[in-house]
Amino acid sequence: MGSIMINFKKILGRKARAKIMYFLKFLPDKPYLQLFYFATTGKFINFKDPKGYNEKLQWLKIHDKHPEYSELVDKVAVRKHITEQLGEEYLFPLLGYWDSFDKIDFSTLPEEFVLKCNHDSGSTRIIKNKSNLTEEDLEELNQHFTRRLKKDFFYAGREYPYKGIVPYIIAEELMSENTAPNKSIEDYKFFCFNGEPKVVLIVTDRSTDCRFDYFDMDFNHLNIIDHCPHSDKPIEKPIKFEEMKEIARKLTKGMKSVRMDLYEINGKIYFGEYTFFSGGGFDLYIQPEWERQMGDWIDLS
Repeated sequence: MGSIMINFKKILGRKARAKIMYFLKFLPDKPYLQLFYFATTGKFINFKDPKGYNEKLQWLKIHDKHPEYSELVDKVAVRKHITEQLGEEYLFPLLGYWDSFDKIDFSTLPEEFVLKCNHDSGSTRIIKNKSNLTEEDLEELNQHFTRRLKKDFFYAGREYPYKGIVPYIIAEELMSENTAPNKSIEDYKFFCFNGEPKVVLIVTDRSTDCRFDYFDMDFNHLNIIDHCPHSDKPIEKPIKFEEMKEIARKLTKGMKSVRMDLYEINGKIYFGEYTFFSGGGFDLYIQPEWERQMGDWIDLS
């Protein structure tokens, strides 16, 4: 099976697989997920007795639906939830949101800001010099976000929380470290199970030479291999690591499996996002022992 999976993935790259699955979006969730999972991993999902982390995420898509999760993955709606649970100071400052690119009044925005959609993943654009934007730049941004607003993120991986979210383009203040304003801020992704963080993925140098490193809750480095290599520089324990863990516990209480993304910038913690299906449940990148261990942490009883 291993050789079949490798050859299959060589023949059909990610974009090709995505296009094929887009034309199959009329399929019901379960057969669609079986086909997409096979196209990505070369394996079929055992819905009767799932074992691994990614396989159990697929099971949760079918059997553990919570309508209230739609508010949590909506980058506009979730702000109310975080304000109530933690306080507005844990949110990146919001500069505005619009249902079309043409409605953005760039004259009201600062020189640096971030644009992204509230209903998807991967649409972020960082604007560092607004004054230098050309007509061609603005047209490219227009096409990018107009295309993104039309995309229903639910159909790609049948991640039900995204279904029916009203799409917007949002602008947030661009945050940076006072001591290193040009350096990418570090991203702390806590994998939580029944409200308990078990491992954290720390993403460093995302914009230049992206590195992925996993740690347990005692901040011991774990030999989990991901899409990006380990950092070749020591990663210091965040000053507010213990508070981050408490926040992750509070915000994920009662949830079988969720990834809680947080940031620590200039000594302050900021909320990033809820991700209920990391990688859509299709990223079989970790070693089999960690795939099984993380799967064991998801209690399906």
